[in-house]
Amino acid sequence: MAAVILCSSFDGPVKSAYTLAKGYTVTIHGTSNLHDWDERVVTVTGDVTANWNSDASFDLNTMNIRMDVHSIKSKEGSIMDKNTYKALKADDHPEITFVLTTPVKAIPAGVHAIAAKINLTIAGVTRAIDMSVTATSQAHGNIEFEGSKAIKMTDYGVKPPVALLGTMRTRDEITIHFKGVFVANK
Repeated sequence: MAAVILCSSFDGPVKSAYTLAKGYTVTIHGTSNLHDWDERVVTVTGDVTANWNSDASFDLNTMNIRMDVHSIKSKEGSIMDKNTYKALKADDHPEITFVLTTPVKAIPAGVHAIAAKINLTIAGVTRAIDMSVTATSQAHGNIEFEGSKAIKMTDYGVKPPVALLGTMRTRDEITIHFKGVFVANK
């Protein structure tokens, strides 16, 4: 009897929890009236839950990515960093978050583009977005995700920063790019 119960527990999908591994990259790209600019997010955490199906596909059930606003760094230096923190209301809203709102079913093994429905929260404002993400199932059951999304800062109540006594004005549209590997929790 115990053997029947044990064997029947392996008939369904295998559930796994994952954590974002070191080596991720998150960048924010924008433009201004003077030049293009890039910032990177140094501190990012994330977790995923997935079910692995018998055909080697997987169902992405949850994804939560949290970015520490105070860890955003620019090549332009501390003045740009401080303007970024102020614009993003970092003291009141210290994280930017991506939260998957709808599970994605039967993602085939290998490299595949998926359409993800996500709640993106910036400066305390949450908006539902659609995002094309490349999902790659890797050896050892790890999963890599990569995607970019262009957004308008004003959609999140963020006033595009200005610098140099107003002579440099950032444009409203920015692009957030994410690439990271999620490893199975032991």
